[in-house]
This record gives sequence, C-alpha cells and structure tokens, in this order.
Amino acid sequence: MREGVKAIMTVTRTKHRENREESTREAYGQTLVELGRENPNIVVLDADLAKSTKTEYFARDPELRSRFFDCGIAEQNMIGIAAGLAASGKIVFASTFAVFAPGRCFDQIRQSIAQMRLNVKIVASHGGISVGEDGSSHHAIEDLALICALPGFTVVVPADAFETRQVIRKAAEVPGPFYIRLSRPKTRLVYPDDYQFDLRRGVILRAGDDVTIMATGLMVAYALDAADMLAQEGIESRVISMPTIKPIDKEMIVQAAEETRAIVTAEEHLQHGGFGSIVAQVVAENCPVPMAFVAIKDTYTGSGKAKELLKARGLSAEDIARAARGVLERKRNFARVFYMNSV
Repeated sequence: MREGVKAIMTVTRTKHRENREESTREAYGQTLVELGRENPNIVVLDADLAKSTKTEYFARDPELRSRFFDCGIAEQNMIGIAAGLAASGKIVFASTFAVFAPGRCFDQIRQSIAQMRLNVKIVASHGGISVGEDGSSHHAIEDLALICALPGFTVVVPADAFETRQVIRKAAEVPGPFYIRLSRPKTRLVYPDDYQFDLRRGVILRAGDDVTIMATGLMVAYALDAADMLAQEGIESRVISMPTIKPIDKEMIVQAAEETRAIVTAEEHLQHGGFGSIVAQVVAENCPVPMAFVAIKDTYTGSGKAKELLKARGLSAEDIARAARGVLERKRNFARVFYMNSV
C-alpha cells in the first residue's frame, strides 16, 4: 500500500471517538459564520428553510446579516440569484433541502451554474431517507444521480460533522460549482481529531484484505459496525470512507479491487445512478471483481423514524455484513473456477 494510506490507517485505528454524535447541518451553519467573518466575499442564500438548514446562524449575526438573502419558497429563483452573485465575484453558498435542489430546480442549476462553471456551492441538507417522519415527498433519494450527471460539479457527502467543517472550508477555497449533501439527524463522529480532509482522496478507516466496504455519508458509521461484526467471524474488512464521489478517487478503488478482490458499496440513495454505480464503472474499466450494492432499491419510502427506515430499506450494518458475506462467497467460487480451468 502507499505510505500515505498506511499513515491514515495508523492514526484512525489508534484514536477513535466514543459514540459521540453531532449534526452535519449544525456544523455547516457554524462554519458559515466563521467563514463569513473571515471573508467579506462570502454570501449566503436560502429558500425559506434557514432554521432547518442552519443558515439562520449566518442570518442572525449582526456582522453578516447584510450578506444573507432569503429567497422564499422559490428555489429556481434562488439559483438564478446565486448565479448572478457568483458572476459578480462572490463566493455563494445556497441552501435548501436536497429534495428541492437539485430536484425542483435542476434546469436552473444546469443552465445557470453548471454550464457557466460558476462559483456556487449548493449545500443541501436533509439528504436521503434519514429525514424520517417528513415522508417520501421529502426523502431525497435521487439527488446524487441528478447532480453527478452535470459536468463540472464537485460532489461531496461528508461522513460526520467534523469532516463537514473541513469540506465547507475547502469548498470556499476551491473555485467552481459544488454540491454538498448533509443529513438531518445527528450522526456518529467517525474521524479522529487529527483527520485532514483531502478533496481528491478517499480514506481507509480500517485495514483488511478479505473484502472492501466503501461507504459515503452517514453509511460510513454503519460500514464500521459491519466490519466489527465480520471480524467476529474471522473476516477482515477494509473500510473506506469516500466523501468525494465526483471526481472519485479511482486510484483507491482500483487498489482495493486488486488487493481484496471483493467490494461492497453502501449509500443512502437509490442504487441506480448513485455512489455504487460510480464505483462499479471504475471497477469494470480497471479490475473487475465481485461487487454488492447496499442501497435503496427501485422504490420510494414511507414515513417513520430514521433508524427504522434505514433498516426497513436494507441500509443497516447487518445488511452490509450480509452483502460482504455474499461477495466473499462469489470471490471464492471465482477462485475455484479459475483454478480448475488453469490446471
């Protein structure tokens, strides 16, 4: 393995956070205030959801409120205003729920931001089905497929609040359009205090050579739990957090395929067109190995508590562990067939 990867693994295996939880949207709101005080070119837009997206922290600050614009329940207009401000040299953070952006204003994002490569950071909270009781009308399960289809966008799904703070700061530094997907509930902190986010790289959180589990967003914590379950059976899983899914860390994916020969992806999104599809394309082009996909199948969801919905749609640690056992069996079968055909 590369020296940099070894260093990350050593740090993360010796310094864990003990079941602490924090909301990624809270981390976003707090970081916006810090950035706004540091950089007068930062402006913030919202679509009548500032209390939920936590941009309200920016809006309430006496030093910053003049750079906050509530566009009302008009996401399409918000994107147009964001484009105009970015064209004027501002660093624009535009927020709403993930189901509304890109869902409600895809055409405006495509025409006004993506095609113009403008410096707009769309930070969408309430991603996935962990939105819970708000129901299927508010469950964003297609957003990653939509936004990843747009050329020029950088797409990031932080795993925890600690990473979110670094992601927001990096987005403010790097020119061009970003889509950053956050979640509604508090989620477990999975990174150590000395973790440094790298926009171009995935992160190995656990070493293992039997199977690789790649996850993004809040599914990273479940991937680590699944690896603990599998370890009790003598199965050593490599757990990779992949915060940036576009452009994705192809080198780390190929390395995992070559070294473990079996991959499971886990995401809080529809299977079709999501994170797993992106990983599968890299694997198919470079090093085909057995794969399994822990994701929402071709269906919409109902209302319920976040953890109950995740379990009902097959997004639990047990589901990830089950998928890993399945790809391991296919890996063994492939090895047997290859051996028989080679003798």
